Amino acid sequence: AKRDYRRYNSKSVEGPDDYASMQEVVERRYSRMRDEGQPLPDLIVCDGGIGQMNAVREIVEDRLGLSIPIAGLAKDDRHRTRAIIDSAGREIVINMTRGTYTFITSIQDEVHRFANSYRKQQMKQKSYASSLTGVPGVGPATARALLAHFKSVGAVRAAGVEQLRQVPGVGPATARAIHAFFNGPPCEEPPLRE
Repeated sequence: AKRDYRRYNSKSVEGPDDYASMQEVVERRYSRMRDEGQPLPDLIVCDGGIGQMNAVREIVEDRLGLSIPIAGLAKDDRHRTRAIIDSAGREIVINMTRGTYTFITSIQDEVHRFANSYRKQQMKQKSYASSLTGVPGVGPATARALLAHFKSVGAVRAAGVEQLRQVPGVGPATARAIHAFFNGPPCEEPPLRE
């Protein structure tokens, strides 16, 4: 159900910490669902083993007080899913059952596709924003405002000074600096001869 897909940026976790990131997202997602009276899932499946399951269980059961079964996925040496781990820690082998295996791997593939497309989009935005922060007087906030307004660095490059001034936070001097950065300084009119 794509209408139920969500993307999250970590607000409280600094640096790479998969467990803490997972806990933050799970808490934000399910506390909101609970508080808004939305139907809760019948099962939460973690794309990982006991460690991920315990991290999720700590939030779902201990912190939020919800009773939702949690399952995990055990991988083989080639990082392919071979079993489902139930809430008691028992493994249910699925790589010998074609229908179940195909179903679980199709879910994993869709989750990875969705997450990777978001990651690529973020990297692209950061790349574009960093090219704008090379302009004297343009910091990260102004770069984001320019991209939000113009949608691409190419459109910022093509914009005139007056168009650039329409962006919140871009004053006359910054607009001239941006324009000059991409287009060179304005040409001086030669003096008229009499």
